[in-house]
Amino acid sequence: MEIEIKNLNKNYGKKAALNNISLTLKNGITGILAPNGAGKTTLLRILATISATNSGNIFFNGKDIFEMGKGYRDIIGYLPQDFGVYPNQTAEKFLRYFAVLKGISKEKMDYRIDEILDIVSLSHVKKKKLKTFSGGMKKRIGIAQALLNDPKILILDEPTASLDPDERIKFRDFLITISKSRLVILSTHIVSDLEAAATDIVFMREGEIISHISPEEALSELEGKVYEVLTSLEMVPELKKKYIVSHSMNKKDGIAVRILGEKPEEKSTIVEPNLEDVYTYYYKVKLF
Repeated sequence: MEIEIKNLNKNYGKKAALNNISLTLKNGITGILAPNGAGKTTLLRILATISATNSGNIFFNGKDIFEMGKGYRDIIGYLPQDFGVYPNQTAEKFLRYFAVLKGISKEKMDYRIDEILDIVSLSHVKKKKLKTFSGGMKKRIGIAQALLNDPKILILDEPTASLDPDERIKFRDFLITISKSRLVILSTHIVSDLEAAATDIVFMREGEIISHISPEEALSELEGKVYEVLTSLEMVPELKKKYIVSHSMNKKDGIAVRILGEKPEEKSTIVEPNLEDVYTYYYKVKLF
């Protein structure tokens, strides 16, 4: 399977949300990493045919997705960033409503709903009303409705936000399993999710694609360029003034500060890069 995006443009008034984007996506998990306002949600809404383009085309296996219409929508699952629920419906009835909308037959409906509720760990509360659910549980119901029709293409906007660590790992492992025969596109601010699951990563800035690269290729760009300095809490602000700091971590012997670029003057140890380092590199170093 393949999605090909060609010269895509989307404007909101005079503001360009997407600027001449071209991208090819294939089976696997494509993660979109970008600061707020970079256009990632707009791109996902267009891929889900929720929003129209101003110009450009998107093709699925050579066919225009907007011309495909229902044929395309039948094979996608979409979770928007802000997913609303009907508070007085039970989880089971809510998913039954979506199953009808997605054209799932009555013969398969109950089995599929039970199967999906088990995947998102909500089987034990399927008779409970959604108004009693926590934020994380509502997010899991959103994931469940996206999976109901066993989609070939899964489009997920911040899917692991509000999930606890165990549920994030379980969902991430599930995505890895199904992505061998599906095309999964997700945006997230949780870099570790992509580090563990993504087959490729798209970096965006101000409505443009600045890089489309595998995690391995991205990490290789920073080989030999990441240093760790063990220091006191009081010295961290000074290091941030002098160097590009990816992040810092509290350790037993002090604060471990990760620095990108040339070897710092302070005593340091060279360390293996991670995706948080790559993110910092792309948005604080490479673009300027």
